[in-house]
Amino acid sequence: MKDLISQRANSIDASGIRKVFALAEKLKDPVNFSIGQPDFDVPEALKKEAIAAIKAGANKYSQTAGDSALVAKLAGRMKTEFGWGEPAVMVTSGVSGGLQLLFMALINPGDEVIIPDPYFVIYKHMVNMLGGKCVFVDSYPNFELPVEGIKRAINDKTKMIIVNSPCNPTGAVYSAESLQKLAETAAKKNIVILSDEIYEKFCYEHEQCPSIAKYSEDVVLLRGFGKSYAMTGWRIGNAAAPAKLKAVIDAMAKIQQYTFVCAPTPFQKAAIAAMDYDVSEFVKSYRRKRDLLCEGLKGKFEFVLPGGSFYLFVKAPVGSGTKFVERAIKNNVLVIPGKVFSEKDSHFRISYATSDEKIKKGVEILRRLAGKAY
Repeated sequence: MKDLISQRANSIDASGIRKVFALAEKLKDPVNFSIGQPDFDVPEALKKEAIAAIKAGANKYSQTAGDSALVAKLAGRMKTEFGWGEPAVMVTSGVSGGLQLLFMALINPGDEVIIPDPYFVIYKHMVNMLGGKCVFVDSYPNFELPVEGIKRAINDKTKMIIVNSPCNPTGAVYSAESLQKLAETAAKKNIVILSDEIYEKFCYEHEQCPSIAKYSEDVVLLRGFGKSYAMTGWRIGNAAAPAKLKAVIDAMAKIQQYTFVCAPTPFQKAAIAAMDYDVSEFVKSYRRKRDLLCEGLKGKFEFVLPGGSFYLFVKAPVGSGTKFVERAIKNNVLVIPGKVFSEKDSHFRISYATSDEKIKKGVEILRRLAGKAY
């Protein structure tokens, strides 16, 4: 049984988010600020679409790249939104599935991937598992896109630059100006940009969040339905790229044949209807939750007002973010240590995807803890 577990599996840690999420089941009525999952349910109209698809027999495999009607509709949106002539599109098993396919399609051992820090937890572990090297570029304290730092980090081994806007964990929404500058830099060096836009609907200061796909022909765009429509368990995402990078989408689809096979077929049918469903009231609700949380913590904690997603990245009042999280959990408030998303241990992440009542209760406890020595 020597060396039973592969080096690949041993190169990654169990998810710190999932550890805290599992802890929630053991606590009595906690304030759960841990998991990035909407607290509203899938809209009834979209549930009916999924049920109708199941009853109609749409329960078999779809094509590997996705249901043809959904793929066509997604391609049409790419043409309209970004002016891509012949976009390459596929449906993935969630955005996380899309990330796995893209990384497997592009990253060879020794390739470098530039990642603004803080970052979504999957990026680091997926790169490490494939034998690549993460090159982290600090975006503290304002969490703006660190274009100049990224420029300095580029070298002959750079294979990809990751952009996540709106960002998990900071809630930052990158400016159109900074995205355009980065697009120009990547084009000069012929580097692929991954634009992870799973939270693109949750944009609070703009009618629509700026996307680097508007400025780049070197981008692979990942979006999904889980967060916007509360379909997290339905596992429906999509990947798209301009014609220049069609080979990347083709490679992802080829790998999908031997991994996920396809995204769940009846839920793909529901996703077609979801593309025309108005989620603006949900977005307004989450903007109000953001303001409720930030107003409550103001004066006791340091943070940057998030422009999107449903996260707040908060500086621990003293020293280690991990130590403050341990203290919060002992007081029945579940938050995530910042080091799960960063090479630093100075912050903690709050997900405000919960009820107003829980937000108020959590704020009260956190404010009380902020004034205590530990």
